[in-house]
Amino acid sequence: MYKVFIDGSAGTTGLRIYGRLSEREDIELLTLPDNLRKDASARAEKLNSADIVFLCLPDDAAREAVAMLENPSVKVIDTSTAHRTASDWEYGFPELSGRLEKIAASKRIANPGCHASGFIALIEPLVGAGILNAGAQLSCFSITGYTGGGKKMIDDYEGGRPALYDAPRQYGLPQSHKHLPEMQKICKLEHAPAFCPVVAPYPCGMEVTVPLFADDIIGSAEDIKEVYRSVYNNGVVKFVSDDENGFLSANAYSGSDSMGVSVYGNEERILLVSRFDNLGKGASGAAIQNMNILLGKEQTKGLVLQEKL
Repeated sequence: MYKVFIDGSAGTTGLRIYGRLSEREDIELLTLPDNLRKDASARAEKLNSADIVFLCLPDDAAREAVAMLENPSVKVIDTSTAHRTASDWEYGFPELSGRLEKIAASKRIANPGCHASGFIALIEPLVGAGILNAGAQLSCFSITGYTGGGKKMIDDYEGGRPALYDAPRQYGLPQSHKHLPEMQKICKLEHAPAFCPVVAPYPCGMEVTVPLFADDIIGSAEDIKEVYRSVYNNGVVKFVSDDENGFLSANAYSGSDSMGVSVYGNEERILLVSRFDNLGKGASGAAIQNMNILLGKEQTKGLVLQEKL
């Protein structure tokens, strides 16, 4: 049985991971009473007693937790932004070329950001295949449910919210969103995309869209589809071509750990779209998938996979 400690188990992602792992017979969850959750010595003892540690903390607290580690055998999955572009951490998106093996061999995994997961799933394989030039100047529109904003945003939306919250709200207006560095680095882009994240008044689900003109790519929309078909074959991320009678709902994958990657448009204007749950493949589901890989388990163990819409 593997010992797992979730540092930050009271947060949205931590609670999701705890709930999932508490049902597994191969996992022993190490816990702290509420009065010791912020006690440094108590945390350090649990951190160094675990086989796997999940960090579900703000960035500075995640770095602090890593500094407490003295046991060289402990493997860490950090769900914060703190280590996503660090050279000594492996980026935890196993569907990308060569990353599954690197994750399996690593002890430090940076769990991807939610918006970033959708963008990277669409763009990294195309840069790798030579369909998109690394110098491409891209834009990205991403809509998410409010649970991605954590406890405060959940309280804001589920409490007595003002009328302005009843419509989608764009944010990240200064073009300095915390996911941009990983989006650029993992895709090996020379420029960060013009990024338009939007939070909407529904709980879970994410839809990321990258529009392209025919002149932006080397090849065709059919070439892009073939790349996606060849890359995404592990059962978690899939190329899909269905829609909902000409519509695409951002909450279609709510409650699952799957991601659907699609290509729409025509010969002149192409839409690349990924849809998933911001708390599934965008957070806790991805973290558990990475844990399974570190433990040598089937990577879909304990995941909720969506076969069809």
